[in-house]
Amino acid sequence: MNVTYKPSPDLFPRKHLTREQIAEIEARAPRDEDIVYDEDCPPMTDEQLRQFKRVNPRPALAEPSEKFGTF
Repeated sequence: MNVTYKPSPDLFPRKHLTREQIAEIEARAPRDEDIVYDEDCPPMTDEQLRQFKRVNPRPALAEPSEKFGTF
């Protein structure tokens, strides 16, 4: 007998982020000035960045209304 468990939506209600929570997440996001470059890790040139290919491509980003809900 094959049994699968599917949690009830009532157990984990979807909660939307508030504008304040979104602003806090964006404020804590890493920025380029947070990176310390040195001789072992120099910044990439524009040509190197053009040639860069991700090993695992990122999935398509959701629209903000899908990602955080509507306000």
